[in-house]
Amino acid sequence: MKDLFDRIIENKGPLGKWASQAEGYFVFPKLEGPISNRMKFQGKDVITWSINDYLGLANLPEIKKVDGDAAYEHGAAYPMGARMMSGHTDYHEQLEKELAEFVHKEASYLLNFGYQGFMSVIDALVAKDDIIVYDVDCHACIIDGVRLHMGKRFTFKHNDPESLEKNLERATKLANETGGGILVISEGVFGMRGEQGILKEIVELKKKFQFRLLVDDAHGFGTLGKTGAGAGEEQGVQDQIDVYLATFAKSMAGIGAFVAADKEIIEYLKYNLRSQMFAKSLPMVYVKGALKRLDMLRSRPELKAKLWENVNALQNGLRERGFDLGTTSSCVTPVYLNGSIPEAMALVKDLRENHGIFCSIVVYPVIPKGLILLRLIPTATHTLQDIAETLDAFSSIRERLENGTYKRLSAAVAAAMGE
Repeated sequence: MKDLFDRIIENKGPLGKWASQAEGYFVFPKLEGPISNRMKFQGKDVITWSINDYLGLANLPEIKKVDGDAAYEHGAAYPMGARMMSGHTDYHEQLEKELAEFVHKEASYLLNFGYQGFMSVIDALVAKDDIIVYDVDCHACIIDGVRLHMGKRFTFKHNDPESLEKNLERATKLANETGGGILVISEGVFGMRGEQGILKEIVELKKKFQFRLLVDDAHGFGTLGKTGAGAGEEQGVQDQIDVYLATFAKSMAGIGAFVAADKEIIEYLKYNLRSQMFAKSLPMVYVKGALKRLDMLRSRPELKAKLWENVNALQNGLRERGFDLGTTSSCVTPVYLNGSIPEAMALVKDLRENHGIFCSIVVYPVIPKGLILLRLIPTATHTLQDIAETLDAFSSIRERLENGTYKRLSAAVAAAMGE
């Protein structure tokens, strides 16, 4: 019999094997200073394109005052205990009411974290006789939630309505045999590619098939739609989304999440979401902070307007210079380049050390081998000067990638890792 840890020691995983070369710089980096368009990395000023503060709320004085006042009044512990037992307050109810109104749903329920919450929502919505059909590119929290399901599940090709229809035919046949129902899951915005989910095409299939739709709109909430209610509002189908989930970690620059649906569904989830029933209530500092942030989303439309001014300037500038941004239709700005993992390391180091640009790097196994994805997140705090400097930097690094400079610089790392 093997020791349980033998496998862990021998195989550190596709990302873990790079730890000695990458940790502290490429992964687990430390950005310092106030959250903004420019921060410090290893003592140097950098333009930051890796902060999920879409509307620039994180460092606004009025936001920090509410956070500080709430922390001073309640501390970090209040309310103590799970919501069902001793952690329920008027403020939690107020936030739920306002969130539901904002996303045009009857009711909502607070979640401590988006990842944990989404897993638990999926677990609560389906029983063993039910069938899940979900987009193959869904976020890890959805994949992990689906893994909890004891019944059948099918994936459909990313944003492919024909593939979805074929899998709905399979699911319908099976559901008729088991006596169960069908849950379709997609995202409002896919966080890596930046594409919106095909929500309009999905709800159109409700005319032909019987199913319920669950949408993770972490990146759409606050950034898309006339009022900021998300991808469903943007596509004119918000009322057809049966269960809507979003987090506070993106547009609201905070901690927490919520799920919204018809009142009867939320009532059921309140009493069946294991991750909330057996977890401490969301602390008051986050609840009061979220109330203020939601008020800013409603009362300061110029923040969203400035965000999109920056998004358009950055994305148009990159496309004009010949960069491949895929088919993004959101704020998420992916830049696709060809190269190995060692080349990606050399490229990113050049960006940070010589150009003062900090953006996220995504490589295999998240994307196919041979591809490098540089993921930029524009915010309302960025300036046109930031964008101009970034465009020049990207032109420079592409030239060095194409002429083999990074391949030569990374040769030793590649050899050491057997690449």
